[in-house]
Amino acid sequence: MQRFQCYIDGEFADGEARFESIDPATGAAWAEMPEAREADVDRAVEAAHTALYDGPWPKLTATQRGKLLYKLADLVAEKAQKLAELETRDTGKIIRETSAQIAYVAEYYRYYAGIADKIEGSYLPIDKPDMDVWLRREPIGVVAMVVPWNSQLFLSAVKIGPALAAGCTMVVKASEDGPAPLLEFARLVHEAGFPAGVVNIITGFGPSCGAALSRHRKVDHIAFTGGPETARHVVRNSAENLASTSLELGGKSPFIVFADADLESAANAQVAGIFAATGQSCVAGSRLIVERSVKDRFLDLLKGKAEAVGIGRPLDMATEVGPLATQRQRDHIEALVEHSLAAGARLVTGGTAPEGAGYYYRPTILDCDGSSSPSLEEEFFGPVLSVLSFETEAEALELANNTRYGLAAGLFTRDLTRAHRLMKGIRAGIVWVNTYRAVSPIAPFGGFGLSGHGREGGMAAALDFTRTKTVWLRTSDEPIPDPFVMR
Repeated sequence: MQRFQCYIDGEFADGEARFESIDPATGAAWAEMPEAREADVDRAVEAAHTALYDGPWPKLTATQRGKLLYKLADLVAEKAQKLAELETRDTGKIIRETSAQIAYVAEYYRYYAGIADKIEGSYLPIDKPDMDVWLRREPIGVVAMVVPWNSQLFLSAVKIGPALAAGCTMVVKASEDGPAPLLEFARLVHEAGFPAGVVNIITGFGPSCGAALSRHRKVDHIAFTGGPETARHVVRNSAENLASTSLELGGKSPFIVFADADLESAANAQVAGIFAATGQSCVAGSRLIVERSVKDRFLDLLKGKAEAVGIGRPLDMATEVGPLATQRQRDHIEALVEHSLAAGARLVTGGTAPEGAGYYYRPTILDCDGSSSPSLEEEFFGPVLSVLSFETEAEALELANNTRYGLAAGLFTRDLTRAHRLMKGIRAGIVWVNTYRAVSPIAPFGGFGLSGHGREGGMAAALDFTRTKTVWLRTSDEPIPDPFVMR
């Protein structure tokens, strides 16, 4: 089996223990991973803290930091295929998706390389004579980054890129489910020439690794992507160090289709929005809200497309849907589908796991009209679509906002005045109109409600990794009067 190591203080090292990583396509162990525990976490955070204040990193100009990021971007592009194969092997995400996504990850590092020397302070026209006052933006400090198993290289790039541009140092915790691509990425960080301790990459389990990292007294900021339950633990742990947090917590995103939409285009977007990545996407369009007059026609389109999807081995370029990442994830989906059917949902297609090895589950559509299906509220994180219908625009908006989440929404209509009305009313951090799942390093990404707070992407993300310092400079040569002498 392949063996991977942590990357701490510029060196590759084993953790306190090791564990096996499972290939989701076969259910068999394929690699040994280092299990970082509290002592490893402490060593990594101490290395990041030392690198923040001592050594070459704080002495680099912003332009020099940007050049290191450009080099890292080039290495990611050069090694994209190897990284893609590792992510596919370790998480089950199909190779045609990991290949395209990781090649694009290089663009995130290039974007933040260019931003490194564009983070500016400002001068204040202060209301006091003989005073100059300006604001400096300085690194927020040591950042703990906790990344889930789905799209690890993308979800780490939207944190690592802006944090490095801002001058921070960091400890990145890869998910224990599928950490191989991030542990391999550490080799590119090393080759790019970042000083020791600036980027540390570890993996391990929640209680012994994640908790120790999020409560560490020398962590200044926590950037977390995952589910709300784990996020609550992170926030509680941050009470120990009063670290600031940015949380991206997934969603239950509405996908609204009006009768005037291009139904074929909308159906293709819906299939991509819920069945791509086997539904294991934080922005999965898992709630279809379709105008009643075209509901049956649209469901027939979706059913045909869902049943034609090619399920297979994730390393095969012909495969369109691969396995789920873990057995427990498939167990969760099977139970939730069963509960939804018992609550009155109607099975349109799917709802079963294919025979054979691996954690596969067929693309599934549930018609939830007139039911109290839990599938309308709970995030599956799998290839399951729940369907509702509406009569009026107001009803569509009400259904779209009937969720505790608020990450993304899709809206399909040819009526652009309607689109403008609805995009103002939809409570979500991202609204896609006549498209879905489009991302760019230039555009902020994040949500409302249980989908978290903070933004990843764009200049806003880089600024989130800074803190403001106010500098007062007295310009008068006159001595300051003795405050205790009455005049």
